[in-house]
Amino acid sequence: MTRIVKAKALDNCRLHLEFEDGVEGTVDLSEMVDRGVFSAWSDPDFFARVTVDPETRTVTWPGGIDLCPDQLYHDVAGAPLPGSQVRTS
Repeated sequence: MTRIVKAKALDNCRLHLEFEDGVEGTVDLSEMVDRGVFSAWSDPDFFARVTVDPETRTVTWPGGIDLCPDQLYHDVAGAPLPGSQVRTS
């Protein structure tokens, strides 16, 4: 599991993330706004309340909203997701 060490909310539901291995970059979460629990992100002040959970080391928001750190790492670094198989031909 890839651990997030720092998260900063940016405009338009984007996050700048830093991971424990030094990889950092921005993810755009705007496509998730207005889907179920993520509808809270339509309020920029709520989205800005992102934190890194000290135990799970992933991003969280009030109300129990969190995201998979492995998926976020993949989105930032382009690395394969754990358990995925890479095909070669």
